[in-house]
Amino acid sequence: MTADETGVESPISAGLWLIGLGPGDLSMMTEQAVFAAKNCQHRFLEGYTATLPLQSEEGLEDLVGDWSRRMRSAVESPAALLELASKESTALLIVGDPLQATTHVNLQLQAVELGIECRVIHGISITMLVTGAIGLQSYRFGRQTTLVYPYGTHLATSPFDTIRSNRASGLHTLVLLDLDPTGLGENTPTPMTPEIAIDVLRRSAAKVASECTDSEAIESWKIILCSDMGGDSQQIRCGNLEQLSKITEGRMHCLAIPAMTLHEVEELALERWSI
Repeated sequence: MTADETGVESPISAGLWLIGLGPGDLSMMTEQAVFAAKNCQHRFLEGYTATLPLQSEEGLEDLVGDWSRRMRSAVESPAALLELASKESTALLIVGDPLQATTHVNLQLQAVELGIECRVIHGISITMLVTGAIGLQSYRFGRQTTLVYPYGTHLATSPFDTIRSNRASGLHTLVLLDLDPTGLGENTPTPMTPEIAIDVLRRSAAKVASECTDSEAIESWKIILCSDMGGDSQQIRCGNLEQLSKITEGRMHCLAIPAMTLHEVEELALERWSI
């Protein structure tokens, strides 16, 4: 492989390289991503906005070279990372697409403000995968949201409000699931299970119902559970809350919650995944 084939100059210049790894299967990395990661002097795997399957983590060193993990504090307070990037080529390896998370956009802006070159190599994102795979029309997706773990007695209902607002506007919702029960972003990620996600949805609906008069009965909602997307173990299943809450297989999950009404083609597409 040559630099001309990848479009990345060689040798790799000093600066910060935000490199998308894709959904988790390393074979889905672009040639540019592999080339740049392999030729950077330093490689760090960002480990709190998303995670790689263990098998992919184990294969990453063979593919691009040695690496170390960086968690939330090192990315959101990136003085050390940017100091290194100001002198030598420094790769931050990010599952999915580098600029899907506000955290990484902010990091990019900080690098630019300091006069540090910041290059971005995009990867396949969960947004692209889900909207294309399940059969719902991509232009009908509204604002996406993340369902977070409850913290003590606090239950965030804003994600549920986003879902309700989208449905009322005839839009679908992509719902990402939290990775960290502590909210600190420093520990080994614990991806939210379908059982916990459904419990949070139910509790959110109950809390909203106690505060307003236009609440919806969500038990009959048709919901799509997407598990380990982009890998060999990918699973897509469509059912109601009770059915999905019983699913225990899979490592990383997200939900797609359809609009209140569906196009005929969307109805037929979802029948493929019915439990």
